[in-house]
Order: sequence, then C-alpha cells, then structure tokens
Amino acid sequence: MKQLQHVFDSADLLYNLAEIDQALVQLSEQLSAEYSQLNPLLLCVMTGSVITAGHLLPKLVFPLELDYIHVTRYGDKTVGGDLNWLHRPVSDLANRHVILIEDIYDEGVTLHTLRDYCEKAGAASVKCVCLIDKNHTNKVGKLPEFIGLTVPDRYVFGFGMDYKGYWRNAPGIYAVKEC
Repeated sequence: MKQLQHVFDSADLLYNLAEIDQALVQLSEQLSAEYSQLNPLLLCVMTGSVITAGHLLPKLVFPLELDYIHVTRYGDKTVGGDLNWLHRPVSDLANRHVILIEDIYDEGVTLHTLRDYCEKAGAASVKCVCLIDKNHTNKVGKLPEFIGLTVPDRYVFGFGMDYKGYWRNAPGIYAVKEC
C-alpha cells in the first residue's frame, strides 16, 4: 500500500476536477447538438468510463438510453494485452445511434473492436465520446469523434482510470512520475 500511496503523492496533476467538468460541459454541448433528436443508445465502456459517464449523463438533457459494454486489454496491468470480453450490451443495437463512452483513447485497439462489434450488430451509426486522448502516434483505427482533453504520452490515472487496479477514485487526472 505504501508504494501505491507513493505513486499518487509523486504523480503530476494534469487536470483538476473543474477542468474536467468544463471539458464534459463542452462534450455535452456537442452531443446535444448532434443527438438530441435521435434517441441514442450510450454504451459506457467499463470500468474506466463509469466516472466519465456518471458526470456526463446529467449534462445531456434529452431522451437517451444507457447500457454498458465491458472488454479489457489491461486488467490490473499497465500494458495492454489480448482483448477479454466480460459483458456485451443487453440492449438491441440494430438501427440505433450508438455512442461509446470511453475514458481514454490510447492505442485504439479496444475502441476499434467495440466499433466493429456495434456495426456488426446493426447500429445505424457508431461514434465515440472520449474524455482523454493520449498524445502519441502509435494508434490504430478511427479517432473518437468527440474528445475532451489531451494528455502526454505517460501513464495516467484518476477520474475512473486506474493504476494497477487502484486510484480510479483520484480527484483529477494524474500522470505517474517519470523516472
């Protein structure tokens, strides 16, 4: 536990809660402009996006449905591996305008897989709202259509994103101190 506390204590705060909230307000305005008349289905990508979804949804004042999808590459590790499906949505995706809610767009492997899944399930459209875009060039697939904030190419945690399974509860977005 001391090591985990040290990671938090030595981390660099990239965005505080007020800055995150402002980004979510801007994202909600963009989503409202595009989806307020479309009855969208929002899919929270678990587990990292639960806090983003919880803060974003009350800012969307139009009819929508919510479900979740859970596929992971990280588990409790800091490096992505093979995809592991844990839950597919219960909602029928056919002819629906699907919005994936992601915490971070890192390499894009997971998002690419989720888009493909939704498209094969017959979604009318599939777009992604992503709180964080990691700034690097090692990405695959289509970029998220709605991005809130950008972070440097460092390991980040907080506001739903974890460090080895911990610190999803950190009150902001932090970067692990570079050695």
